[in-house]
Amino acid sequence: MTKIMFNNFRRAIQAKEFLITAEVTPPKGSNPARMLEMAKCLKGRVHAVNVTDGSRAVLRMSSLAASAILLHHEIEPICQMACRDRNAIALQGDLMGAYALGIRNILALTGDPVKAGDHKKAKAVFELESVRLLKVIDKLNQGFDFNDQPLPDDPLDLFAGAAVDPQLKSTSGLKKRFEHKIEAGAKFFQSQLITDFDLLDKFMHQVAAGYDKPVLAGIFLLKSAKNAAFINRNVPGVHIPDEIIKRLAEAKDPLFEGVKIAAEQVKMAQKLCQGVHLMAIKREDLIPQILDLAGIAPID
Repeated sequence: MTKIMFNNFRRAIQAKEFLITAEVTPPKGSNPARMLEMAKCLKGRVHAVNVTDGSRAVLRMSSLAASAILLHHEIEPICQMACRDRNAIALQGDLMGAYALGIRNILALTGDPVKAGDHKKAKAVFELESVRLLKVIDKLNQGFDFNDQPLPDDPLDLFAGAAVDPQLKSTSGLKKRFEHKIEAGAKFFQSQLITDFDLLDKFMHQVAAGYDKPVLAGIFLLKSAKNAAFINRNVPGVHIPDEIIKRLAEAKDPLFEGVKIAAEQVKMAQKLCQGVHLMAIKREDLIPQILDLAGIAPID
């Protein structure tokens, strides 16, 4: 089997480019056709495609398998890896397997609680959380396992990132967690959905400044006023402003209004941080249009 691998995302970070990533969801079943259709729309527009790992604790194909499928189609993945469902042995095994398959980018996550998903009676593991997972990845990269035993069959060279929520109320707690993730080996940060760009500005100046780690602001495509209201009710820590909901409610074409809002937010993020992470659930095909409206040129 020919091993395909990319390091375009890492190279773009090192070159200080404005970073563009987008999220795709693995299939709920065996057929990856729709995921591939959406991911192929992003070729030449994003530096890498982020593959979710049981987001919201909802059952889907493993992020590792889905990332390998994308890689086979010459699409660079960022493979999310959550601690909820696997112990230290399984996580390390999957990280080794990911590297052997050519996957180079990992987003280390703690994982959403089981009660949030569609298998509420499932047993959560959580032996590790995101900071400890980052430390494990760093050890594997140095040629040692969780127990500090050497790896006889070569070390890994994974490029690990972490999540951050600049909208947390406690700046001190946010700063502490951010610093712990950097100390554990995080090379980049992907933010949660940003709705308050003043708080993002504050985070970039008061927390992230001086660390030289890229932060990608999470930009979410709102499809309607109903969609925005649903997020306000069901996503902790996120509040879609009333003026945005009003724009969507009054628009003749709410979906296109959502595209315009997302493009405006990309422009705002450009002034504050080194990249954006675009989330357009089930409408990833609209991401190129968002980028065009934001004046973001295709990636060479």
